[in-house]
Amino acid sequence: MTSPQDNLAFDQTRLDKVRALKDKGITIFPSSFDRQHTVLEIKTRYADITHDKSAEPVSTAGRVYIVRNHGKTLFADLGDETGKIQLYIRKNDIGDEQFNLFNQFIERGDIIGVTGHIFRTKLGEITIWVETFTLLCKAVCSLPEKFHGLTDIEKRYRQRYVDLIVNEESRQTFRIRSRIISLIRRYLDDHGFLEFETPILQPVYGGANARPFTSYHNFLDQKLFLRIAPELYLKRLIVGGFEKVFEIARNFRNEAVDTNHNPEFSMVEIYWAYRDFEDMMGLTEAIVSSIVIEIHGKFEIPFEDTTLNFQRPWKKLAMVDAVKEYAGIDIYANTVEQLRDLAQQNKLEDWEKSKTHREFLVQFFEGLVEEKLIQPTFIHDYPVENSPLAKRHRTKEGFTERFELFIHGMEVGNGFSELNDPVDQKARFEEQDEKRRLGDVEAQMIDYDFINALGYGMPPTGGVGIGIDRLVMLLTNNVSIKEVILFPSMKKLQEDGEELPAVDASEKK
Repeated sequence: MTSPQDNLAFDQTRLDKVRALKDKGITIFPSSFDRQHTVLEIKTRYADITHDKSAEPVSTAGRVYIVRNHGKTLFADLGDETGKIQLYIRKNDIGDEQFNLFNQFIERGDIIGVTGHIFRTKLGEITIWVETFTLLCKAVCSLPEKFHGLTDIEKRYRQRYVDLIVNEESRQTFRIRSRIISLIRRYLDDHGFLEFETPILQPVYGGANARPFTSYHNFLDQKLFLRIAPELYLKRLIVGGFEKVFEIARNFRNEAVDTNHNPEFSMVEIYWAYRDFEDMMGLTEAIVSSIVIEIHGKFEIPFEDTTLNFQRPWKKLAMVDAVKEYAGIDIYANTVEQLRDLAQQNKLEDWEKSKTHREFLVQFFEGLVEEKLIQPTFIHDYPVENSPLAKRHRTKEGFTERFELFIHGMEVGNGFSELNDPVDQKARFEEQDEKRRLGDVEAQMIDYDFINALGYGMPPTGGVGIGIDRLVMLLTNNVSIKEVILFPSMKKLQEDGEELPAVDASEKK
């Protein structure tokens, strides 16, 4: 039987080289190196360099990607976060001892520091003519073969550090992700919103319909939940007098893992006093379209086999009209019995559970319409049964002032005119709690403290949550959420490296 240690990717040949270097008295893992230039800085500064060596020396450091031996001359590619540059190493320049040291012990994956002068080769490549080098870290694991990189998708997700080393596309995706988050924060800051942090460990979970992760606090002697959304705490801040608030939040939902879902995910939630769902649709449109321009410089961008157009204004449809337009079904022109027959004919999931026009409306929308919403589209006017935190529609009985943003069949945003009637909110929570007690693991709990907060008065407020991971997917042309989350949730491996078998529900505790 193997142990976890047996799954380490240490290369015995490299370990032998580590011992040999130690025997020579060479420091293998020094504490620092005086790097004075990045690769990008060097290439920018010496963009017009000729074949003559630069007058001033440079000092840089990075990872070795390729080493090519030409007898008494070595060529190597050195890379840092900003790019790659070629190294030119001659025995006559650095001496026999250093040349042999590099030739015998420095290989793909090692990290070194170099000093030297810049010149341009006959082939036109900006190159460092190396005068000294320092080993900064000896890699004892071998990188994937240079021409094919890390192509095993499973390994790319489990060992993201290797993926980032060898795949520039992955590094670029996460650069863009970082920039998108910065742009969201900048936009909201520029428009007077204040950023706050709310609890991740919560005694009552709420703000969305989702199954929570459960924990236990020993000192407090009570059950706690990882938050599924920051909504109810941010709205407490609106009650307290802050009028424009947001949080870039990590949320946790104990749900399935697929191309659009990860149990731990990021979103931005925004609340704006004295505004409604129409205003929040406008704000969402403004934020996302501005980010698209900042990232791509244009509104039209590729995604899979289509082109997404983020030019404003975006399409808006009531859910009833969306079902009529995309599924060809006029909900209120049919009886419930006729809708049941249509649902059965279209093989919708759980159609037997629907008993009203509004329940069938949601069934048809989710089963027949969502996937057809390719261009940015706001779907609004959701049934009250599906929107326990949204204000009732001012003109449409049984509906709420709620919207969702769909792009390429994915829900990217969810917002509404916030319910601020404490009596109505209490009744909605009680309906949810009854569903929960009857076995609906995604139904919400009753948050009496939040109801109490509403009792002190919350002004009319608009709110929206935008999924950051899915937005990054769309703006980087990635079809799987695992491509845009650095360390996605993965099934634990057995000691032999194989995935653990699925656990039967009866075995779970």
